[in-house]
Amino acid sequence: MSKTRFAQRLTVSAAVLLAGCSLIPRYERPAAPVATTYPAYSRSVQAPSAPAVGTTPASSVAWQDFFADPKLKRLIGLSLDNNRDLRVAVLNIEQTRAQYQIRRADQFPSVNGVLSGSRTPAASGGTTSLYNVGLAVTAYELDFFGRVSSLKEAALGQYLATEEGRKTAQISLIAAVANTYLSLLADEELLDITRQTLATREDSLKLGKLRFDNGVTSELDYRQAESLLEAARVAYAQQQRQRALDENALTLLVGQPLVDGLPTAAGPATPLAQARPMADVPAGLPSDLLTGRPDIRQAEQLLLASNANIGAARAAFFPRISLTVGAGSASGQLSGLLKSGSWGWTLAPQLVLPIFDAGRNLAGLDSAKAGRDIAVAQYEKAIQTAFREVADALATRATLADQLDAQQRQATAEATRFKLSDLRYQNGISSYLDLLDAQRSLFSARQAVVQTRLAQLQSQVTLYKTLGGGWKEPAQDLNAQSQPQP
Repeated sequence: MSKTRFAQRLTVSAAVLLAGCSLIPRYERPAAPVATTYPAYSRSVQAPSAPAVGTTPASSVAWQDFFADPKLKRLIGLSLDNNRDLRVAVLNIEQTRAQYQIRRADQFPSVNGVLSGSRTPAASGGTTSLYNVGLAVTAYELDFFGRVSSLKEAALGQYLATEEGRKTAQISLIAAVANTYLSLLADEELLDITRQTLATREDSLKLGKLRFDNGVTSELDYRQAESLLEAARVAYAQQQRQRALDENALTLLVGQPLVDGLPTAAGPATPLAQARPMADVPAGLPSDLLTGRPDIRQAEQLLLASNANIGAARAAFFPRISLTVGAGSASGQLSGLLKSGSWGWTLAPQLVLPIFDAGRNLAGLDSAKAGRDIAVAQYEKAIQTAFREVADALATRATLADQLDAQQRQATAEATRFKLSDLRYQNGISSYLDLLDAQRSLFSARQAVVQTRLAQLQSQVTLYKTLGGGWKEPAQDLNAQSQPQP
C-alpha cells in the first residue's frame, strides 16, 4: 500500500513539475485616473450618481435598436458587409489567432517522420552505408519555468486585443456612416434654402433693375441687389460641392455605390426636422467605460500581454531543458530497414544553463518591464480619452437644445423683419439697404438653424459612440461578425 501511495505522489509531483511554474507578475488593474463622476454641466441632463433604473447602457444597445431611420439602417448594414477598413480589422483577428495557435502548439511536442541515409569512407577501404527510418521529436522544450506558456499568454492577449480592435472599428464605422448620412440630409436642406434665397434675390434684382431704369432708385441700390444675387450663387455652388463631397464620403464608408432608395441626388431627402429620433442612452458612471468601451478593453489586453512577456523574460535566466527522442529502424542496407532486429530508439535530453551572455537576458527583462510600463500609460490614456469624449458629448447635448430653440426663434424674427422691411421699402419709408440687410440676416439665420439641428443629431450619435455603443449585435442579425474563440 505504501508503494502505491508513493507511486501516486510521484505521479502527481511529476505532473506538476511538467506543467511548469509561471514567472508572470501578478496582474492588478491600474486605478482609473479620472473623476468618479462627469463634470457638473453634464449633470443637467443626466443623473449625477448612476443611470436611471430600467435603462439600458449604450454598450448593450444594438445599433438596430438605436437608429430608427430605415434608410440609415440599410446604409449601416451595407457598410458592415463591404467596408474595407472593417474587413482588414476582421482579417487581423484571423492573423493574430493563427499566431496564438502557433504559440499554443509550442507547448506540445512535434512528431515528425524521418527517413535518412548516409555513406562514409571506411578505414579498411570502401564505404559504409547507414539508413534510418522512424519517428522523431526534435528539441522539445520541457517548460519547467513557464517560458513557453508565458509567450502563449502574451499571444493570447494580442489576439483578444485584436478582437476588441475590430469592435472599435465597427463602432467608429457606424458613427461615421450615421454622421455622414445626417450631413447629406442637412446638405439637401441647405440647398433648398439657398435655391429659395436665390429665387428671391433674382426677383429683387429684376425689380431693382426696373426701378433703376425708371429713375426711381440709384445705381447703388441696383448694384447692391446684384451683389446679393451673386453671393447667393456662390453659396449655392458651395453647397452643391459640399453635398457631392459628403456623398463621396458615404460611398467610401458603405464600400459600394449608393443604390436606389438611399439619399442620393436622384431621390428626395428627409428634412432634418422630420428625421426619426434616436434612442436616448444613459451616460452612467465613468467606471462603466472600463467594460463598455472596446478600445479600453483592447488597451488592457495589450497590458496583459506585456505583463506575460515579463514572465518569458524572467524564465530566460533559468535552465532550458529540451528533449530529442527518436524511434525507428536502422540498417546498413536500404532493403533491411524493416527486417526484424533492426528496430531501436534514442533519447537525448539537453540542459542549457545561461552563464555569460553579456547582459542579453537582463536587457530582455528590462525591455519587457519597460514595455509593461508603456502599456500601463497607454491604458490610462485610453481611459482619460474616453472620459473626455463622453464629457464633451454630454456638454454638447446639454447646450445644443437651448441653442436650437433660440436660433429657431431668431429665424422667425428675421423672417418677420424681412417682410416688414420689404413693406416699408415698397412704401418708401426705409432705404433699400435695410431690405438687403434683412435678406442677408434671414438667409444666415435659416442656415444656422439647419446647422445647429445637424449638430444636435450628430451629438446623439457621438454620445452613443463614446459610451461604447455600436458593437453589440443581436443574435438574429445576419450582418453579425462571428468571432473565433481561443
